[in-house]
Amino acid sequence: MADLINQWKNGLAKSSKATFGRISAFLGATEIEDDTWDDLEATFIQSDMGLKTTSQVIESLKFQVKEQGITEANELTHLLRQELLSILENSKYKEPIIKGPKVIMMVGVNGSGKTTTIGKIGAKAKASGKSVLFGAGDTFRAAAYEQLAVWGERSGIDVIHGDPGSDAGAVAYNTVQTGIANNHDLIIIDTAGRLHTRFNLMEELKKVYRVIGKALPDAPHEVFLVLDATTGQNAIAQAKNFKESVNVSAVILTKLDSSAKGGMVFSIVSELNLPIAHVGLGEKLEDLLPFDPEKFVDSLIESERGKN
Repeated sequence: MADLINQWKNGLAKSSKATFGRISAFLGATEIEDDTWDDLEATFIQSDMGLKTTSQVIESLKFQVKEQGITEANELTHLLRQELLSILENSKYKEPIIKGPKVIMMVGVNGSGKTTTIGKIGAKAKASGKSVLFGAGDTFRAAAYEQLAVWGERSGIDVIHGDPGSDAGAVAYNTVQTGIANNHDLIIIDTAGRLHTRFNLMEELKKVYRVIGKALPDAPHEVFLVLDATTGQNAIAQAKNFKESVNVSAVILTKLDSSAKGGMVFSIVSELNLPIAHVGLGEKLEDLLPFDPEKFVDSLIESERGKN
């Protein structure tokens, strides 16, 4: 347990030191003043929490301070922790229970770490005893299949693929059909990375989504949007477009350990009502973790449960 807590703290060190970790410095034994709110607002904005979510958090804290008659700034730390947790708890990820093969479709922009994330999820599922199948639906980037094939070889997972430039929908359909025929527990389909602003590419993604549904009714059961945490608020615009196009069910945040913009997590949940399923806190397989709201918040603001 202690190792897991340290893994979160180490993974979020950049966000903590650059922004949230400074909160305790100005929430000392002083009275709450206008500057207190200004400092909090500036910290949230610098963390890429976004204007809308920042305003909501500040207004809620002001209301609670007035209602509870709080005057000392150091008492705000506990309220802040509870406020940030409430945002994340309102949209906590719940894995659906599926009878038969479960189909996951992975989407995202170029360079978000999508294919690597598929490999890690598949490897963990395989290690837990599940039968897994990969579909190399990124037919545009030759290295995508090769990268997925390496993960498949490491974990003993078969990869269905087509020729370079072939129809991605056909690969997805064949993957699902093969998974059904061979009684696989989990089918994960990769898709080509694409800019959310490219209309034709987003229409193609919709086609792949529909084809998967034809191969197996009600599939895909989950659509994971992989976002690069270092992109900050740009990721919010990406998420909006992908959510509208293919019914995104949850977000996977990669490279969170390389980012000082951990506040974007709150924007994703608050503004888009999308849960965070997993986060990447490093390059290793074990660094892809299920998202834990309490460990995330406590690692950001360096609070200790029970002290406040």
